[in-house]
Amino acid sequence: MRKEVISSKQLVSLIVLFELGTALVVPVGLESGHAVWLSILLALPGGVVLYLIYAHLYRQFPNLILSGLMQKILGKWIGWTISLLYVPFFMFSGSRNLAEAGYLLLAASYDKTPILIINAIMIVAVVYVLSKGIEVFARTAEIYFLVIVVIGVISNSIIIASGLMDFQNLFPLNIKDLKEALASAYPNIWMFPFGELMLVTTILPFLGKGQSARNSGLAALILSALLLSFTHAIEMSVLGEEIYQRTNFPLFTTISLVNVADFIQRLDAFVILDLIICIFFKVTVYCYAAMVVAADLFKVKEPRKLAVPVGVVMLLISLISTESYTRHLEEGRVVQQYILTTVCAVIPSILFVTHWIRKRFGLYRLK
Repeated sequence: MRKEVISSKQLVSLIVLFELGTALVVPVGLESGHAVWLSILLALPGGVVLYLIYAHLYRQFPNLILSGLMQKILGKWIGWTISLLYVPFFMFSGSRNLAEAGYLLLAASYDKTPILIINAIMIVAVVYVLSKGIEVFARTAEIYFLVIVVIGVISNSIIIASGLMDFQNLFPLNIKDLKEALASAYPNIWMFPFGELMLVTTILPFLGKGQSARNSGLAALILSALLLSFTHAIEMSVLGEEIYQRTNFPLFTTISLVNVADFIQRLDAFVILDLIICIFFKVTVYCYAAMVVAADLFKVKEPRKLAVPVGVVMLLISLISTESYTRHLEEGRVVQQYILTTVCAVIPSILFVTHWIRKRFGLYRLK
């Protein structure tokens, strides 16, 4: 069977869409106040460091996904056990994004539709595209990346032309603002969304030109950060700090205020489309990561067979998460501060250091 291969452009598209995800439409870095756009830029160097660790591990073991390199570096039993813990984490995190999509779509336009229907339709699409393989998924990302770019250019141009922006909502920045921005950047924005890019370790082995993994990934990461910072800066300049922090969907609120000459208005559909596309790709990557890691651990020859069971579990977890949005947000703070930091930063750093020591002192067994 021919090995599936993705191109560097497709990798960039996947990473950008994954990074935008829910971070594009929900408020982030609330602790930084009106300097939220700066918090995103301050968190970028930390995200770059993490990605360099992921890319280095990939270069050392180019044919192994996350679970494989863990077993190689930490030993079969320890690596297998830790890898197993990543499967429920991937499903839980993916289901949280699915739940947020349901919440936002209900709040924006589909208030009469049961959230079960909204989430189920999303999961059906996720399972379908994964059943076609990573190569088809990557090609789809390449197409929708262009769609997101076009929508973003049109939407932001109209917002700027409407005269709604007030730069006094972004400045001035004093020492206190800079400290708050830095405190918000680490670990919150550093982990969400930059730390989540750890999932790329399940995709890189399919990259056609392995040597481009580092540069392509870094370019996508920097582009994502700039897009997020620019978007949230526009939202903050239009809404102001108080409204930005109170709304669950600042991008939707911002675009709903647009009215150019009583002719260009009601651009809500653009934001809804942004939301659906970006969250679809983020949920799909999480589902894919859980699927391939589980298949690797339990020796399932065809990972696509696990798409349906993994998708069903994520759907059920998302429905539990939607019982209370307040509890959902509280869980998110705990996940960001403790679980994401451990899974996306601490364990990869341990892998990096352990591999360096074993390689430096020749502790790998030669087969």
